[in-house]
Amino acid sequence: MADNTTPAKQSNTARNILLIAFGIILVGFTIYFFVSSYTKSEGEQAGVLINFSKKGLVIKTYEGELNIGGTGNVPGTAQFNDHFLFSVRDAAVAEEIMKYNGKKVSVHYRQVVNSFFWQGETNIWVDGVKVIQ
Repeated sequence: MADNTTPAKQSNTARNILLIAFGIILVGFTIYFFVSSYTKSEGEQAGVLINFSKKGLVIKTYEGELNIGGTGNVPGTAQFNDHFLFSVRDAAVAEEIMKYNGKKVSVHYRQVVNSFFWQGETNIWVDGVKVIQ
């Protein structure tokens, strides 16, 4: 019995398998991207802006830190401060935040399920800031 598969048929089969695999990977990545960008929570956070910088070796992102107070305000005891870490994706918002280092501010944030490395180090994205008097 002779083998009825020709090299052309084998090539088409291999190409079809690769195209299907690529399609599945593309659909999977697209679904993951949209699920990751889903907003888990949204709100305002107030505190003293103690750190804001542009970080990264190759891809630079804006990262900030608010000191939001803490526990241990009894005299003679240690102060345990809570910190709110966040990322900023918009350069205009980042420029506005940089003006308020050391001041008490309120930031509007959105927390997502997961962020990609080019979107910042945290899953919390700040999109607005205002100074608290």
